[in-house]
Amino acid sequence: MFFEALLVGLWGMLCGIDKYDVALNIHRPLITGPIVGLILGDLETGLIAGATMELAWLGLVPNAGAQPPDVTIGAVAGTAFAITLGISPDASLGMAIPFAMAMQALIIFLFTSCAPLMQKCDQYAEQGNTRGIDNMLYLGLGLRSLLFGVVAFSAVYYGTAGADFIVEYLPQDVIDGMAVAGRMMPAVGFAMLLRTMFNVKLLPYFFLGFVLTTYLKLPIIAVAIVFLCIAILDYVQQEKNSDDKSSHSSNLKAIDDEL
Repeated sequence: MFFEALLVGLWGMLCGIDKYDVALNIHRPLITGPIVGLILGDLETGLIAGATMELAWLGLVPNAGAQPPDVTIGAVAGTAFAITLGISPDASLGMAIPFAMAMQALIIFLFTSCAPLMQKCDQYAEQGNTRGIDNMLYLGLGLRSLLFGVVAFSAVYYGTAGADFIVEYLPQDVIDGMAVAGRMMPAVGFAMLLRTMFNVKLLPYFFLGFVLTTYLKLPIIAVAIVFLCIAILDYVQQEKNSDDKSSHSSNLKAIDDEL
């Protein structure tokens, strides 16, 4: 298990860099879950667990100084528990929440501890020392990457002992209760996402999608294609209206110039 935990730790380091700098979104549960599942030898469970956690944590995105529970470490821990314990991804989601919240606190502590680096960067800027500024940036990047790597490694390597304890002593009713709570989390995730992007003009499309999936039983892919076509047609129509207005304005200006 040490080698597998080490590989997960290395992946966690990459995710720590991606989350705040590169932004390829490999840190999201939809990607991290399958990667952890592949490393631990159960890709199928990793895919299901990653997709389940992505639905639950859609709205958890860092915004400026606001740090939500960390979805990367949550996905690592949740996927590891799902594979190690052999429980459903819904139940593992409930177990992953404490890890996500603990990582949230660690990130806030790290960012607060790195605040003096900004003062050092200001001094280097006054001196025109660009190399010094680069070194401070690399230092902060390295500390963050190392934090993600160590926590991801620990969640897998030391989590196996906790998993054995859970299997032996935790009642099945508690695990079933976590599974029920986990099934409710995707609805919470969608609610958080809708809260940030709520727009009255978009409500008809939202309810139309609900009708298509619930009553007409269309698959999600078909609904996505339908709305993609609607978005393209709307974009083309707006461009046409914009061109017509520009042409009309040009004609009026030409008439004014002639008069």
